[in-house]
Amino acid sequence: MLNALSILTGLVSLLIVIPSQIPLLGWGNWLALPIVAMGVVLGALSSKNTGRNFCLVILLVCAVRLSLGGGIF
Repeated sequence: MLNALSILTGLVSLLIVIPSQIPLLGWGNWLALPIVAMGVVLGALSSKNTGRNFCLVILLVCAVRLSLGGGIF
């Protein structure tokens, strides 16, 4: 059950992250980071690794995008 919630949380954050890859919309990554972190925690509490790994990939995409934009853009 926690794995399914983690995947669902990852999908919701992915819907925020995809448009945030456009220049000047990087602030959406800051909105998605707490949601992804919650998904990672839910995935870590689960007995399976799928949801946690999915959320970690999304977290990596957010972090790289924020570092390339200087944290703002």
